[in-house]
Amino acid sequence: MPASGQASRIDTTVPHSARTWNYWLGGKDNFAIDRQVGDQIREVYPDIVDIARNSRAFLGRAVRHLVGEAGVRQFLDIGTGLPTADNTHEVAQRLDPTCRIVYVDNDPLVLVHARALLVGAPEGATAYIDADVRDPDSILAVAAGTLDFDQPVAIMMLGILGQVLDDGEAHGIVRRLLAAVPSGSYLVFEDGTRMVHPEAADKAARLRAEAGDPYRLRSPEEAARFFDGLRLLDPGVVSVTRWRPDPDPDGPPAEVDALGAVGRKP
Repeated sequence: MPASGQASRIDTTVPHSARTWNYWLGGKDNFAIDRQVGDQIREVYPDIVDIARNSRAFLGRAVRHLVGEAGVRQFLDIGTGLPTADNTHEVAQRLDPTCRIVYVDNDPLVLVHARALLVGAPEGATAYIDADVRDPDSILAVAAGTLDFDQPVAIMMLGILGQVLDDGEAHGIVRRLLAAVPSGSYLVFEDGTRMVHPEAADKAARLRAEAGDPYRLRSPEEAARFFDGLRLLDPGVVSVTRWRPDPDPDGPPAEVDALGAVGRKP
């Protein structure tokens, strides 16, 4: 679909998580409603900007581990969001240009920008699917045109499962995706929680829900259930700041209200 056709689908009266996230990261691909809601959330929850930045840093560390140490060369990144610095394909192809990445999102503004900006190394492949996380069969069918599902795939689900409010549906999506990939594949998870600043996190979640963009905060125990049947890599389900951080003489970084984990399919 041409960019103009996608642009006509954009509703500038309703906030969207990808655009609000882009605003918190200092991007310009957002609308007044996204900035309005973003400011309201930041007012009650000042740490939200740190969460956004630390979640992006977690993505980089996870991808570098998977390419550099685990030998993964294929990534299915669901809930891509708007392109910023160090997207999955940039981190992966910096280490190995032959990596193949498929991005998935259902926001038309993301699609417009993705086609222009998510261009990877010619030795590998970078593709984009306009699809909803709630339709994993469609995602897998189209992704098979770029990815080889007989070889390990890292399924990236960062900041997306919180948008699936029902636990049963969320777990069903993850199970279906994992069933399609072979042994040696990985699940990379990041999403919001309320373990550090529960009152502020709850207020932010209520603001999102009232604005029409509800988001489900999960505890570390609830997040760990997504890894049933997988081998969790150390240090398990932790604040994204504490998932294999760079060495710091001042000790471990402060925790934030975002959980990160990586698990391997046996």
